[in-house]
Amino acid sequence: MNRIEKRVVLHFPGFEPLDAAMHRARYERSARQSAKAWDYSIETGPLQKDDSGEHFDVRAGGAGWQSASRVHLFDHNDLVSVFNAGGFFARLARGYAASVSVAASGGLTGYFRHAWRFGLFFVFPFLLMAAGMAVSLAIALAPWIAGLSLWHLCWSLPLAAFVFVRGFLPRAERLHTLHLFGNWRMAAAMAALDRKDVEAWLERSADAARHALNEPADEYVISSHSMGANMAAHVVGLLLEREPHLFEGKRVAFVTLGGAIPQCALLKPASVLRARVGLIARCPWIDWLDVQCLTDPIHFYKVRIAALCGHEDARQADILYVRFKTMLSGEHYARIRRDFLRVHRQYVLGPDKRASYDFTLMTAGPWPASDFAPAGITELPAEQALAS
Repeated sequence: MNRIEKRVVLHFPGFEPLDAAMHRARYERSARQSAKAWDYSIETGPLQKDDSGEHFDVRAGGAGWQSASRVHLFDHNDLVSVFNAGGFFARLARGYAASVSVAASGGLTGYFRHAWRFGLFFVFPFLLMAAGMAVSLAIALAPWIAGLSLWHLCWSLPLAAFVFVRGFLPRAERLHTLHLFGNWRMAAAMAALDRKDVEAWLERSADAARHALNEPADEYVISSHSMGANMAAHVVGLLLEREPHLFEGKRVAFVTLGGAIPQCALLKPASVLRARVGLIARCPWIDWLDVQCLTDPIHFYKVRIAALCGHEDARQADILYVRFKTMLSGEHYARIRRDFLRVHRQYVLGPDKRASYDFTLMTAGPWPASDFAPAGITELPAEQALAS
């Protein structure tokens, strides 16, 4: 089994209001959990910034192995802030406009056709908000519906406002409802590429990725989580369009974690994204590993992404099926299992115990990322993996 001593990681996070410093802090916490579970040492360095963007260094070691990784963070918190900006009614109107655009572009039928749970994830925030507004409107109009004097609106209107603002909205925000409205605005933008700020972010990221890929390393891991998979596909595809030689002779792993590429690729305007997915699938120097979990509803379980994007003849990604239940203690898993957004984040969070998948070991451990594919490290007993 080949061991990795020097690795470069390009990580594209999901749609979360976290900047690079926060993502680094999350990685450090998760790394400590992983090191405790697997009994190895790890040190996460401070966040730095240069021509390759923001990054931090990680040093890990165990019995008979040492590994150094440089993790480059391609956070898009500036775009998240833009798509989540504005007052309540502005965010509401823009979110519903995005939902109509996604549905009209084929998203609604595509989601339910290929991953019905993702279809429910799409309609959930919009139906929930509509239900809250409908109940509040019914309270407001109750006197009129009951045939009472319109003077009764003096108490029904304030009561309706109180129920909506103090009763419904706080509960809806625990489910990040308005944040999901912003997520669908970004999905529409990543499919159509019709915004200058999105294009500018992709150009900056391509420049930073070029610098990172020119650093010497045994392995290059391009990891992405959720919506970040669309960002990664655009950036890597853009480099393949312009500089395919950049990848030549390198060991590159393109790792999608709970990837949501079909979230954007199934939309009719996403022709550029679908073409770039094909370039990645056909690149002989890139191994694509798609990590999926049955209990995560926010991805496309068992879907072959390249084929879905119209590239049936290309090499398809290896799919690694994981079970978060095996990574966490019974108490921990019971605490998060009903929070679908928290479950979805587990791909990049630390484990309580050894399992076949570990994000920290994939990005800072001794094994190549390709060894986590079904034919590789996942076939070994977890207790023997580090000693092998």
